[in-house]
Amino acid sequence: MSERVDCVVVGAGVIGLAIARSLARNGREVIVLESENDIGTGTSSRNSEVIHAGIYYQPGSLKARLCVEGKDVLYRYCAERGVEHNRLGKLIVASQEKDLGTLRNLQETAKTNGVQDMELLDKRAMQSLEPALAGVGALLSPSTGIIDSHGLMLAYQGEAEDFGMVIAFNSPFKSAIAQNGEFSIEVGGKDPFSLTSSVLINSAGLGAQNIAGGVAGLDPTEIPKRYLLKGSYFSLSGKSPFSRLIYPVPPDASLGVHLTLDLGGQAKFGPDQEWIEDIDYTMDPARADSFYASVRQYYPDLADGSLEPAYSGIRPKVQAPGDPVADFVIHGPSDHGIPGLVNLFGVESPGLTSSLAIGEYVQAMLK
Repeated sequence: MSERVDCVVVGAGVIGLAIARSLARNGREVIVLESENDIGTGTSSRNSEVIHAGIYYQPGSLKARLCVEGKDVLYRYCAERGVEHNRLGKLIVASQEKDLGTLRNLQETAKTNGVQDMELLDKRAMQSLEPALAGVGALLSPSTGIIDSHGLMLAYQGEAEDFGMVIAFNSPFKSAIAQNGEFSIEVGGKDPFSLTSSVLINSAGLGAQNIAGGVAGLDPTEIPKRYLLKGSYFSLSGKSPFSRLIYPVPPDASLGVHLTLDLGGQAKFGPDQEWIEDIDYTMDPARADSFYASVRQYYPDLADGSLEPAYSGIRPKVQAPGDPVADFVIHGPSDHGIPGLVNLFGVESPGLTSSLAIGEYVQAMLK
């Protein structure tokens, strides 16, 4: 016999938990299906843990809107819920004179997106903040920060559970049939079970396309092709030479190999870019070789042998290699015609920063 529930959310990463929190706070009965035995074991556990300001994203895009909205509410949420974070600020560094125009363009894009606190610095002002930094100037983003991403997910989980949300661990989504305004859902695992729901949210990250493909009634043309972009991170041995996050001028569709800090002050560099066919988090220590050249453009004192393999992550991209950066794809009933169904594809950076805003955005799609 099938158990009846109001809302089913697939995926207990930072996005799925934020959506479940929003739905539960609004009085909806929520079950989260998670294929693993804990929250946030996929993309959410393998990122830079940066609270982004909203600088780079195409004006008018979901990334721009939800990042700027999400950043403001995220800082407040962390303060209220005791989630460890630090508004360190970040510098985007121009290594050459020709890069200064790019910094000015980024400042204008940021303003258009609602980020009004960016400040252009000449070399002297830049090095007064970060003496070890090489370059001809920088763009200061005071509202960029870092966060304990697992602590944030635990806060989302705890708050949602206070409002009645339940997570079913080791419970992989197998299939769903959409008919007559309801979903008949089959769940696998050691003890398979069935659910009937009015709402189905697919926030499965790297697995979102597979989940969507298992929803009978959804037109396959509504499912964008998935591309996997792997990024490796290397930690810096010894004390960090910087007190802020350091990013180069964006070289392409990425943000470049940048320096971030964790809440303990440990510096790491990354990610690089490696397009892959299958999910594989194996670290190749030899990739450090290319890091040295990239990092020395803004930190020439980086010593040989000072980089150590840390971890890798994979972004769920919806654009092919070489194509322009794609926006978040969040499709609801008005897009595909199935009441109660929301699919989230390509929710990579700045997904963590945007998570609370995404939760509210999805909740509003179901009204």
